[in-house]
Amino acid sequence: MNILGYMQKVGRALMVPVAVLPAAAILMGIGYWIDPNGWGGDSAVAAFLIKAGAAVIDNMALLFAVGVAYGMSKDKDGAAALSGLVGWLVVTTLLSPGAVAQISAGFPEALKSLVLNSDGSVPFAFNKIQNQFVGILVGIISAELYNKFSSVELHKALAFFSGRRLVPIIVAAVMIGVSFVLMILWPLIFGGLQHFGETIAGLGEVGAGIYAFFNRLLIPVGLHHALNSVFWFDVAGINDIPNFLSGQSGIDAGTAILGKTGMYQAGFFPIMMFGLPGAAFAIYTAAKPENKEKVASIMGAAALASFFTGVTEPLEFSFMFAAPLLYVIHALLTGISVYFAASMQWMAGFGFSAGLVDMVLSSQNPLAKQWYMLIVQGFAFFAIYYFIFLALIRGMDLKTPGREDEEENAPKVSVAKEDANELAGQYVAALGGKDNLEVIDACITRLRLTLKDRSIVSEAELKALGAMGVVKLGENNLQVIIGPQAESIANRMKAL
Repeated sequence: MNILGYMQKVGRALMVPVAVLPAAAILMGIGYWIDPNGWGGDSAVAAFLIKAGAAVIDNMALLFAVGVAYGMSKDKDGAAALSGLVGWLVVTTLLSPGAVAQISAGFPEALKSLVLNSDGSVPFAFNKIQNQFVGILVGIISAELYNKFSSVELHKALAFFSGRRLVPIIVAAVMIGVSFVLMILWPLIFGGLQHFGETIAGLGEVGAGIYAFFNRLLIPVGLHHALNSVFWFDVAGINDIPNFLSGQSGIDAGTAILGKTGMYQAGFFPIMMFGLPGAAFAIYTAAKPENKEKVASIMGAAALASFFTGVTEPLEFSFMFAAPLLYVIHALLTGISVYFAASMQWMAGFGFSAGLVDMVLSSQNPLAKQWYMLIVQGFAFFAIYYFIFLALIRGMDLKTPGREDEEENAPKVSVAKEDANELAGQYVAALGGKDNLEVIDACITRLRLTLKDRSIVSEAELKALGAMGVVKLGENNLQVIIGPQAESIANRMKAL
């Protein structure tokens, strides 16, 4: 499997732990609404909800280890998740500051100098060993070991430890070696990540805008999650989402700063809730008269998903490949929005994405400074998106939905919308049949596939079935963007 294909597999697995965030955000958001002043100090119910949500947020790195191990396993078995947990416990225990000091004391001087500071102290990096980067690494290694050894049969005397039971044992042993390597490399890796984060963070509002620009540019290949982990979580010390959700306790501890914490999130609200719906309205306006009804249903559903939940991929993929110029402008406008909101110190945060639900839930957070101004900014971006997109679509005759040239030989696909199994069967057929499918998986809005022969896939049929876009990675990997029903269709495809 090539690098892009493998990264697609990792990105797909990352959605398992990321999908837990909405539950934590809802619990904490409701708790903040119940007790907006005491934050659990004046209400036992609020305290329960806030602490329950914090239990998820504070342990995201552990969830990454378990979730990635499970998500990348070949058969999605619980033993893979258990292996990820075992690997995480071994690595984080051996690389805790106390353990590093104790273990390195027995090293020869040459090796000790590679692990410890020049004054013999333990590097600060080991205080931050419980982070998403290490969680993802442990999850990947655990999954690969599971895929390789979960079918191994041992001698009869050891038969009880055969198969899946063998994997956690192997993982524990391998992680001892991984820990030794990380004992030398982690301070270097941490220093590099910290320098990268500090460089962008040091740019202040400009850095936030640069991050948002690249966040959108990575959407087509599904690798934006890797970038997000640097700015949203505690990989490089920024930790924007957990610090925002910590609310008053974060302010008291000095980890959250009013007017600063949330700067890598706030400017996305005007884009998700208003800018992209403005783009959808422009695409509808520019559609050919005979296609307006069809485009209205597609764009309307995608715009509502973006506004309420912050799920933007169905809308973005509707023009990403048909008019790449519009997508680059969209990325630039996102960067400008995040920069502007950060400059004005209008702050709101999210646990899932920048939609209306998260805005309402975060509005009672003491770090949500003048959050309502993001709505005013949103109206401005609705107009900006609408007029820029409409002018470019008409002026450059861009082939956005509803403006495509008629194809005489375009396939006619009959979709039984009420029969999910039949729809899944039609997707299988458009992808070259069941024998052409090696791996079927899904994230929030995409089918993520590995094929034997990608050349026999009919993109026209996929789009006729409702796919908003197709992404090719490497030689055999394919992503089909179909919206929030992706996982349901993927499961039905597997059953077929």
